[in-house]
Amino acid sequence: MSETFDVVIIGTGQAGPGLAGRCNKEGLKTALIERSLLGGTCVNDGCTPTKALIASARAVHIARRGDDYGFSPGGEVRVDMKRVKARKDDVVRQSSEGLEKWLHGMENVTVIHGHARFTGPHSVAVNGREPSAERIFINAGCRAAIPDMPGLSDVPYLTSSSMMEVDFLPEHLIIVGGSYIGLEFAQMYRRFGSRVTVCERSARLIGREDEDVSDMVREILESEGVEVRASAECFEVERRGTRVAVKLACREGAPEVEGSHLLLAVGRRPNTDDLGLEAADIATDERGYVKVDDQLRTNAEGIWALGDVNGRGAFTHTAYNDYEIVAANLFDGDSRKVTDRIPVYALFIDPPLGRVGMTDAQVRASGRPVLVAKMPMKRVGRAREASETKGFMKVVVDKETQRILGAALLGMSGDEAVHSILDVMYADKPYTLIRRAVHIHPTVSELIPTLLEGLKPPVAQ
Repeated sequence: MSETFDVVIIGTGQAGPGLAGRCNKEGLKTALIERSLLGGTCVNDGCTPTKALIASARAVHIARRGDDYGFSPGGEVRVDMKRVKARKDDVVRQSSEGLEKWLHGMENVTVIHGHARFTGPHSVAVNGREPSAERIFINAGCRAAIPDMPGLSDVPYLTSSSMMEVDFLPEHLIIVGGSYIGLEFAQMYRRFGSRVTVCERSARLIGREDEDVSDMVREILESEGVEVRASAECFEVERRGTRVAVKLACREGAPEVEGSHLLLAVGRRPNTDDLGLEAADIATDERGYVKVDDQLRTNAEGIWALGDVNGRGAFTHTAYNDYEIVAANLFDGDSRKVTDRIPVYALFIDPPLGRVGMTDAQVRASGRPVLVAKMPMKRVGRAREASETKGFMKVVVDKETQRILGAALLGMSGDEAVHSILDVMYADKPYTLIRRAVHIHPTVSELIPTLLEGLKPPVAQ
C-alpha cells in the first residue's frame, strides 16, 4: 500500500521522537517507523536501564561501607537480583510508556512498527506499507558488535542488550572489552557480588583517554576487586561444560581465565546493513556508518542521517543535538553544524569521569603552547566529607588565548561539575572568567577556580 507523507523518520532513538515532535508542530504529515522498542538503545538497553542498575550497585556498595560512615548494616548485605532487575524494568517502563503516550498523541504523526527498507530514493517498505516522502531521516542507531573470535559460535555469550534480561548473579563474569560499556558492567556486577575479570586487547583500559586517567580508572576498579587482564594479544573461547574459558596471550598472568558467563563489550556497529541503502544510493564509510556533511545531509538529496548511525557521535546527547541541528537548519533559519559541537561525555563508573574537549595527546599534536593544572580529589572538601576522595581533576588551557582546551574530572560529581567548564568553552571566554566566579560551598565545582590557579607550563612540551 503506497502512502505519501511529508516526512519519514526511520528509528525512534533519541533524535527521532524530537524530530517527529517538531514536524508535528510544523503541521507536516510524518511517518515514524520503529522495528523494535520505542526509544531505541538509550531507553531500553543503554542509558536508562544501566544507570538504574548502577544506582542499585552503588547503594549496595555504600551499605557495605557502613563502618566508614559510622553505622552497621546489621549483617551481610544480600542482593536480590530479581528485585534489582524489577526496579530497573520499572524505571524503563516509566520512560517508554511516557514516550509512547507522547508520540501517539501527535496529530500529524503516524507511528509504524516494523523493519523499514529503502525501495527508492524517497520511499521505503515496511510490513506491506510503502511510505514515501521528499524528506527522509535515518535514525536507525547501532547494536553491539560481535567480534570474530575462534570458538565463539560454540559458546553462549551476553551483550549489553541481553544483559538487561539477567535476573541472577553470575558467579564469575568475564568481560571482553575494557572500554566504557565493559567497565560500567564490571564495577556494577562486582558490587552486586560477582567475581569479574576484564580482558582488554590494548595495554591499558579506555585507550582513548589520557594515560593518567586510564591508570586511575584501573586503580579504582582493582581496589574493588575487579581483575584486569590487559595486553591480551589474541582471544579464543572454549566451552567447558556449563562454563566458558577465554584463552589469552598476555604479557603477565595465567594464559587463560575460566568463568561462568561471558559478556562481549567490544564496541558497536551501525544498523545499516539491512536498510536497503543501495536502493537510494546512500553512501556509507568502510565501517558501515552513513556519510553525512556538517548539517547531517547524506549524499542523496532529501535524506539525512542522525544519531549513532552517522558515526559523528556515540551518545544520547549528541543524537539529540543532531535533531537540534536539523531542526534549526530546516525550520528556524539558524545555520547550525556538527563541528560547532564540543566533545563531552562521561564514564559512569563510581566515581565518574567527566571529559570535555581535547585529550593530552590531541593537545600535544596541535603543537600550541599550553598551561596545565591537576589536583587530587582529596583536596576537595566535599569529597573528604563524603569519604569519596579517589580521582583527580585536571585542565589544559591555551597559553596565548587563555581558552580552555580540555578537562578531565575523575572523581565525585565529575560528570556534573564538568559542565561548568563546558559552558565557558561554549561561551568562548577565557578561563579567568571561572576564577572570578563565586561558587557555593561546599561543592566539587567550587574547587575548579582553585584548580585553575595552579596552571603552569607542562614539564615536557
